[in-house]
Amino acid sequence: MTELLAVSSQQRIGLAVVLVMLVSWVLFLLSASKRTYEPGIELTAAPNRKVYYDDEGMEGKRLTKYLWWAFGSLAISAIVLPVIWVREPFRQEGAGLDRGKEYFHEEAVKRGEWYFEASPGDPPTPREPHYGCENCHGKKGVGGVAQYTLTDPSKPDAIPQQVQWVAPPLNTVMLRFRHDEVKFILTYGRAGTPMPPWGIAGGGALNDQQLEDLIAYLEHIKLDPKEVKEANLKEYGTDGQKLFEAFCARCHTQGASYGQPSVQGGGALGPDLTGGATLRQFPTVEQHVSWVTETVEVGKQYGQRGIASGRMPFFGDMLTPEQIKAIVEYERSL
Repeated sequence: MTELLAVSSQQRIGLAVVLVMLVSWVLFLLSASKRTYEPGIELTAAPNRKVYYDDEGMEGKRLTKYLWWAFGSLAISAIVLPVIWVREPFRQEGAGLDRGKEYFHEEAVKRGEWYFEASPGDPPTPREPHYGCENCHGKKGVGGVAQYTLTDPSKPDAIPQQVQWVAPPLNTVMLRFRHDEVKFILTYGRAGTPMPPWGIAGGGALNDQQLEDLIAYLEHIKLDPKEVKEANLKEYGTDGQKLFEAFCARCHTQGASYGQPSVQGGGALGPDLTGGATLRQFPTVEQHVSWVTETVEVGKQYGQRGIASGRMPFFGDMLTPEQIKAIVEYERSL
């Protein structure tokens, strides 16, 4: 509302200036139409023909008056400009610089919500298109189900299988991934899953600004970490196996995402955790807990021989330390 008032005030001022200019032109034209002109009058009436002040008149009181005017203007500039400069940061803060940032952020969120929503159908609206994230991830990113065709590259003659793939909730994605990691996933998708690439660099339809708008919306719908932890603690307690199946199996157990789990922790999108793999990667429990809690930034080393790809979520904002410790103990027992 404040921004709208500021804009309308500027528009009113601009309109007033335009009206003053128009009125001035009308008055000038009216006065010009009443003037009488006689041929030859310019010989005496032209400004360059008039007798001007003599030296005494030019360098006397007239000159002193204009020098004082010049001095006053210089004094005003010398005093007022530094005062304005000193006050500028406070003026910007008070005049709505932060509100301006909020305005642009709110606009980004609106555009991101527009991209996230499912298409309302035909005919298409004149605004930018919907990309239908909610078709798989549910309204407001609460999670959903996607139809997916499974194929086995090692068995090209096998009949493709239609499955119901559980799409994860996105109202917690900003609690599990960093901004750059989310952007990477959006750009390049996740091979072997229903998640396609959406960024132009990955072959998708969204440019960099649209991806940022979409992330702004995901940040906007992000749930409160404290409430998420309380809900997960109430639902899963500190049972390591239940927690693993709820938060880890979809990446580390083949088939868990579509209700056909195979070997628990045997590897899928994420690596195989069985046979002591986690013990070799994380010799100490502390290293393992740190990795599950916060991982590391993309490209940084972790454990004994790992380089973070940004595909592994962290769970420090969703699970309590006791729950993470329970997951670690269960993984180390596989």
